[in-house]
Amino acid sequence: MTSCASTMSHGGRSRWFARWATAMFGILLATAVCAAPVDDIDALRDLVSRVGPVIGSASACQGITPHIEEVSVKFRGVIELVSNEADRKSLTELLDRYVAFGRNAITTGKITCKTAEQQFAEMAQVVSTPVPAPSSVPSAPSAAGTPVAAIDAPAPLPQPVTSTVRGVTDREIRFGMVAPLSGYSHNIGRQLEIGITAAFNRTNDAGGVNGRMLRLIVADDGYEPTQTLAAMKQLYEKERVFGFIGNYGTPTGAVALPYVLERRVLFFGPFTGAAIFRKNPPERYVFNYRASYDDEMDAVVRYLLKVRHLQPKQIAVFAQDDSYGDAGFAGVAKAFRSLDLSDEAILRINYKRNTIDVDQAIKTLRAQKPPIKAVIMVATYRAAARFIEKTRDLFPDMIYTNTSFTGSTQLANELMLLGPRFASGVIVTQVLPAVSVNSSEVLEYKDALAKYFPNEAAPDYVSFESYVAANVLIEGLKRAGPQLDTEKLISTLENIRDLDLGLGVPLSFGRAEHQASHMVWGTMIDGNGNHQPLDLK
Repeated sequence: MTSCASTMSHGGRSRWFARWATAMFGILLATAVCAAPVDDIDALRDLVSRVGPVIGSASACQGITPHIEEVSVKFRGVIELVSNEADRKSLTELLDRYVAFGRNAITTGKITCKTAEQQFAEMAQVVSTPVPAPSSVPSAPSAAGTPVAAIDAPAPLPQPVTSTVRGVTDREIRFGMVAPLSGYSHNIGRQLEIGITAAFNRTNDAGGVNGRMLRLIVADDGYEPTQTLAAMKQLYEKERVFGFIGNYGTPTGAVALPYVLERRVLFFGPFTGAAIFRKNPPERYVFNYRASYDDEMDAVVRYLLKVRHLQPKQIAVFAQDDSYGDAGFAGVAKAFRSLDLSDEAILRINYKRNTIDVDQAIKTLRAQKPPIKAVIMVATYRAAARFIEKTRDLFPDMIYTNTSFTGSTQLANELMLLGPRFASGVIVTQVLPAVSVNSSEVLEYKDALAKYFPNEAAPDYVSFESYVAANVLIEGLKRAGPQLDTEKLISTLENIRDLDLGLGVPLSFGRAEHQASHMVWGTMIDGNGNHQPLDLK
């Protein structure tokens, strides 16, 4: 009998786990019988990647079915012993996707039922035979490299290619994202994660990209640049991701940028419109989906001057006191100059990042003569909402505009908590069409949310943006083919022309153009907290 002390609490096993998968499966089953906790999530995730495809391929063939449920139930029982609820949910979803991956291997002819039956028989034998005691299980190689007897794992499913590229295995491509999962902007970080994950899951359920599944790993920096480098190192050096997608913010991105450029790592679709990510000529490893802050500010300045007929001195900028605010203010100044207007007298009032301390900014605004009639806000949603709350009665006719980075849904929700009069009329520029329309991409996005996040996520501009950005990247991965590496992917991305995702505008890259879209849409929040289309021209 195996001792019930044999639990997966030793993190070191994950490094050599793949060579002993069969033995570890047996120990895990013994652990389940003993109801002992399972805490080595990395090792269990590796095992899921081996067991799931075997179960899936076997379930797609006739004649093996009676035994599949027994193995599946026992393995899911192991996952139920994971102590952390979020890890349990993540592992269950991962197992489901690998099962679907195995079924797809049969239906697409990548593996025969004879091979599937052999693989399943080898794995099922572990379930039906006594498992070895912990002392008899092969141990990891010693530091001196002394060879040990290995137990062969079940043969992996045939794949198009085996890769030695960082973050790319024969079954998986790992991407990292650094975003705030804590702090004032944690809701935005979560929305970014939801959008990318929904796009990845949808692709994985369809068989992955060239036989590989896509995986997103997120590290939290709290939207604090002092924490960004550690988060980047965690993903690149420990998790060994292939590239980065959807990193949040300008000041944090400014820390991440030199790190990825030095290592020649893909930095795709960061959630920022700042110019430092849009150099001319572009940095080879940096690609953007979204319109820039210059694009957004040009659209809103022209709207205020040409459509609302304001005078230049009646416009002020409320900005975060960091490189995000600097980037937005620079965009306003550039728009003024493009209209042959002086940018020297533009009023800028600031607040500190990760706070809602807007009192000094309001004091400065009140002292301005002649009075300001429009405020262009380069802020996060909570600071923007607090500013509007404290100035709405002081300036009843004030025009408030916000960038897409603010977080459209979150801003509307914050303002509606104060009352409809605080929300009504507030403008938000967008880098996507309205999520209320019924375009192909919007409907596909909503279906993905309903399937993968049914109880958590409503349609949102932030998650929609990250969903779209992920789909652009996925298109590049598909076109790059099975022999994937960073340089080949970048060359492939640079040759994407007029990609139609159903947004109403084609998306393109080139050697001199690493920004897929320059389109800016206008929206205005109504008294019900909904974003209505606004013509900016």
